[in-house]
Amino acid sequence: MSKVPKILYAVQGTGNGHVARASEIIPILQKYGEVDVVLSGDQSEVNLPVKPKYRSKGIVFIYNSKGGISYIKTLFKNNLVRIFREIFTFPVYDYDIVINDFESITAWACKLKGKDCFGLGHQASFQSKKCPHPEERDWLGAFILKYYAPCSSYLGFHFDRYDKFIYSPVIRSDIRAIVPSNKRHYTVYLPAFGNNEIELILNKVENVKWEVFSKHTSAVSSKGNITFYPISSAGFIKSFSECEGVFTSAGFETPAEALYLGKKLMLVPIKGQYEQLCNAEGAKKMGVPVIYELNQKSIPILQDWILNTKPIKVDYPDTTEFLIHSFIIGPWHKDLKEIEPVNN
Repeated sequence: MSKVPKILYAVQGTGNGHVARASEIIPILQKYGEVDVVLSGDQSEVNLPVKPKYRSKGIVFIYNSKGGISYIKTLFKNNLVRIFREIFTFPVYDYDIVINDFESITAWACKLKGKDCFGLGHQASFQSKKCPHPEERDWLGAFILKYYAPCSSYLGFHFDRYDKFIYSPVIRSDIRAIVPSNKRHYTVYLPAFGNNEIELILNKVENVKWEVFSKHTSAVSSKGNITFYPISSAGFIKSFSECEGVFTSAGFETPAEALYLGKKLMLVPIKGQYEQLCNAEGAKKMGVPVIYELNQKSIPILQDWILNTKPIKVDYPDTTEFLIHSFIIGPWHKDLKEIEPVNN
């Protein structure tokens, strides 16, 4: 019988996407080994299916009022003594396999101690020069994507297969289980903008109903053709599954899930976030409309999107377990039966 590996799975906790992806991956890893989870940061509104064994503040990024990274504030916010202490003392050699979703402490602990670390996530795809990026490079942003959580090997997820180690997105099981419908409203999630900014523009887009999910809203309220909702995973998924289109920032998981469900999609990348600008470039190559401002000039573009744009067809099969088994767990479980990817 093959050895049961001890697996360390380190997850970035400063956004919903990493934790949502981890919620799908953790049960798969538990089939093949003993899994301990590291959660770095605590800014996610999604819960993990297990209690993390290790918690860390990680390296915290501070954002300005427009959602971009403030590098000066970030430098002064982080306790470098704590960061280096956590890196040098983390027990990575207690584990047979270390898997990392853009988590800096364990990635650098592995790098400095010569321990293999497998990068698994959307940011892993940016190790490829073939990944879409803006014509005007943000060299500091590109540097952070490459070296924030360096690993010895990578398996990336993106909108398309830009390179041989990049595969289609991890779509959550509860999203795959949805039978989408169309109740003609549009679902909106724009975390870099305040309610007043959103209302000023969307109220002027005629003959459409908007359902806006906002961190600035504590109770459901309506203003003209807009209904504001507080952030809620269940509420968002319901609106999302029943909408005609999704208007959101250029993150990864929400746009990917919108494409999977056959929803119309429009993106507005958050200024100063290089990853979002790269995602926007990838989405544009697929035909997704992208705007870079939310102002009066956006109104006719939004109106045209609503009246004339059709959903983009994608094929995102459920290959997550197949990939994890083939590229990460396989060496430890050579006596397991082959697992075929699930196409649904």
